[in-house]
Amino acid sequence: MNNNLISIITPSYNSAQFINQTIDSVITQSYTNWEMIIVDDSSSDKSREIISLYQKKDARIKSIFLKENVGAAEARNKALEIAKGNYIAFLDSDDLWKSNKLMKQIEFMAKNQYAFTYTAYDIINEAGQFRNKIISVPKMINYNQYLKNTIIGCLTVVIDKNQVGDFRMPNIRSSHDMALWLLIMKRGFIAHGLNENLASYRIVSTSNTSNKLKAAKEVWKVYREVEQLSVLKSLYSFIFYGYNAILKRI
Repeated sequence: MNNNLISIITPSYNSAQFINQTIDSVITQSYTNWEMIIVDDSSSDKSREIISLYQKKDARIKSIFLKENVGAAEARNKALEIAKGNYIAFLDSDDLWKSNKLMKQIEFMAKNQYAFTYTAYDIINEAGQFRNKIISVPKMINYNQYLKNTIIGCLTVVIDKNQVGDFRMPNIRSSHDMALWLLIMKRGFIAHGLNENLASYRIVSTSNTSNKLKAAKEVWKVYREVEQLSVLKSLYSFIFYGYNAILKRI
């Protein structure tokens, strides 16, 4: 099982407040055959110093320091270009994994020969405290279902590159993860859910109503500009997206 290398893709921008906790949650994984590729997107805080310190301590941690800010999608793509793993996992620089996350998910994938999986996760606040909210996930989701329910948490996704083939994030500023999942699903793959809470998504103080509105606009942009759906199909999908987004927050 541990023979399969997992490449963990982590974009980082001004993440000095949280990046050490994120890296620690990877180092403590019961699954040990991984590489963590952290791409610092021209941070102005002490993120680079923290990343460099961890890199010196653990050879599995690799870094790319960008001179100009390119956005999270392109930062992830820089990591994907050098990733050597059979499996690709995603973890943002303020989120956390439970210590058995990779082991359980890789076992789940290997047993069922799944190419694209995601898991349940919980919500924590800025201080890392549990907010009494676990996001449960369905057993599977296909392209048309995902258009109406963006339930897949980026921090939980693992993709079998041997099955799916090479891929890159569509280079848009927001909702690029959604666009990538749709791209993979259009190749004929169904996303399979492991409904176990294996990660923690951090809500920071800047994530308010204005950002939720911005996120909704970006989802609409994916429908119309990336997927090139008709106005009618976009509107139909968007109504369900809004309904499911509300359910997720209740």
